[in-house]
Amino acid sequence: MLYGITAAATALLFSALLTGVLRTPALRLGITDRRRRRPLPLSGGTAVALATVLVAGGADAAGLLPLGAGVGRVVAAAGCVALLGLAADLRRLRWWVTPAGTAVAAGFVVPYEETGAAAGAAAVAWIAVVTTAFRGLDHADGVAGAVGAVGAFGVAACATAELMDGLAALLGVLAAALAGFLLHNWFPARAGLGSAGALFTGFLLAASAVFVRAGQGIGAGAAVLYALTAVVCADAALVVLGRRLDRRAVTRGRPDHLGHRLRRLGIAPRAVPVLLGAGSAGGVLVAVCVHTGRLPAGAAWWVAAAAVPVLVLVRRPVTPVFRPRQRVASTSSQVSERLRVRSG
Repeated sequence: MLYGITAAATALLFSALLTGVLRTPALRLGITDRRRRRPLPLSGGTAVALATVLVAGGADAAGLLPLGAGVGRVVAAAGCVALLGLAADLRRLRWWVTPAGTAVAAGFVVPYEETGAAAGAAAVAWIAVVTTAFRGLDHADGVAGAVGAVGAFGVAACATAELMDGLAALLGVLAAALAGFLLHNWFPARAGLGSAGALFTGFLLAASAVFVRAGQGIGAGAAVLYALTAVVCADAALVVLGRRLDRRAVTRGRPDHLGHRLRRLGIAPRAVPVLLGAGSAGGVLVAVCVHTGRLPAGAAWWVAAAAVPVLVLVRRPVTPVFRPRQRVASTSSQVSERLRVRSG
């Protein structure tokens, strides 16, 4: 227990320090968020991945927190996914490269001897989808870090119930590393997570959840996996549905994620990650109760019912819309104002 707390504290401090130190190199190398009005260095992803891997790997090598062979394979695969995300941060890749690479990495970590071939293939697809969807949360200050930290605590609780102490310690280190990153990512953000950190976090959460639920009931397993990632699933469903209704390509980015739409409702920037983090905590609580047998698998429908109002936001416009007459009137008034200033 003491070693776990020490490892988590070390990861928090290491991640916070690295995120700040790597800001300048990220700016010089052009590793910035292209969706922002000002350059935002994506140093947080590298910091979170390095802090998690080095602290957990170092504790395992020293014999303080043995991870186990299966968990070590998950960490190695997550590191490879982080490198793929770093390549996506450095240059624009085709849309299918990161999901395909994530699926290949997931194929090496799923315990097929416990899941079986069919369920194992479904688990690979689920890991790839959730990892890709989690990348979409890194669009607003604090959202990805808050949702990821809450999810890591939830999967760690499920692992603790299964006496998987190594996996629980790893997820505790991940949650602490994300907390250290949030010190730089809270509004107004001074550093971003980027594809490297988002893919690393999403993959580690999804793969660890599959690892914990392997060999148990399919129905309850699906309920737990959904409840653990309810906010991620809701955001992905909202984006896909909205773009299909607008007859736009699903793979083409737009400011139409859940955080964007909440901001359009007038919610303050600092309140958005708090609200989504609270929603994630509710889903995680249900997931842990279902996993430990305190609630039936049908309790996941409560989480699904709570996510239904989110889909109502699909008709919320994501960009300002003006009628043609309003646009003409606005343009005419601007021209008149310029002429008046010049004549004066």
